[in-house]
Amino acid sequence: MCEVEDGGYVDLGTEERSDRLGQTCMKCKEGAAVLVIRVGDAFCKSCFKDYFVHKFRAMLGKNRVVYPGEKVLLAYSGGPSSSAMIQQVQEGLSREAPKKLRFIPGILFIDEGAVCGQSWEQREQNVSETQRVLQTTSFPFHIVPLEQVFSLPRSVLQSAPPGNPKHAENYKQAVNSFLGQPRAPGADELLGTADELAQANGSTYSRPPSELTSALMESFSSTRTLTAKLELLQSLRNHLILHVARTCGYSKVMSGESCTRLAVRLLSNISLGRGAFLPLDTGFSDDRYGNVVIVRPMREYSLKEISFYNRLFNVQSAFIPTMETKVQTSARSLKEDAMVGSWLLLNQGEQRLHVGFFWMWLEED
Repeated sequence: MCEVEDGGYVDLGTEERSDRLGQTCMKCKEGAAVLVIRVGDAFCKSCFKDYFVHKFRAMLGKNRVVYPGEKVLLAYSGGPSSSAMIQQVQEGLSREAPKKLRFIPGILFIDEGAVCGQSWEQREQNVSETQRVLQTTSFPFHIVPLEQVFSLPRSVLQSAPPGNPKHAENYKQAVNSFLGQPRAPGADELLGTADELAQANGSTYSRPPSELTSALMESFSSTRTLTAKLELLQSLRNHLILHVARTCGYSKVMSGESCTRLAVRLLSNISLGRGAFLPLDTGFSDDRYGNVVIVRPMREYSLKEISFYNRLFNVQSAFIPTMETKVQTSARSLKEDAMVGSWLLLNQGEQRLHVGFFWMWLEED
């Protein structure tokens, strides 16, 4: 929804976009369309918001994995997908929501600045920016450095048995039990106790010990390829998320991965010989860790839809450089570039798919 002018891109306003598209909304048949998601799927601003919100609620409703009253940890990276996910949770917990969400959210942000070669001053600046964004949510949040993974007990690597007996109940019985509990006035608006807010307000973030930072840097410097470094980073990140979830009493972890990101992961896992884990790595829920289940409520959204939603409704996000923003080449970046290239060819009217893209997907760096 941009126009080329003098060698650059100029963002068009909502009304001007409506005039340029020259289409009406496919849903209400009245409003002027401001964006086209797919061919023939044109939406006005109001209908697009309804469509976006409904898809999020329907994803949680039809899977019935998150139970009322559960503590759910929202994994936040500062990117557009996780920011849109937190925005949906905020709207779902508001008093005006028609089908209100009934779980208790918390947010986790992991500072990975050490593996990107950032100085402590740069990391402090990124954390401050993240705190500013998260404080607007009124949710309790945790900010931990990646170095903390080296101080975790070995038990975090083991799959713990299910620790919440509520999962064995019927979903409707769990809902009725939750609704039948005595609720104090204003309890629905209570998103965390005072102790949780005091312990998880992000202000306790401090510089990790230098020996842990050195151990983390040594681990990544001894890894030869960027693909291997990204796999190591993902593994360490998962262990730290699981540890925080278990120690703070969260039984679910929400990850903001879009279908675009999951498609790239699917092709990467195939090329790396991890095809057996595809259902767990790309499905809605991942229960391999026992008492903590990872769910992906954004897996039905494309990155295009998320970007438009954040732009139209001013969803705040924090841009934080990561290892994946480096100019080096990895197997994951090759898959993503190949997908973008094939998408451009198809949108230009190309009817054949080059075999070379598939070889690029299957090659290691």
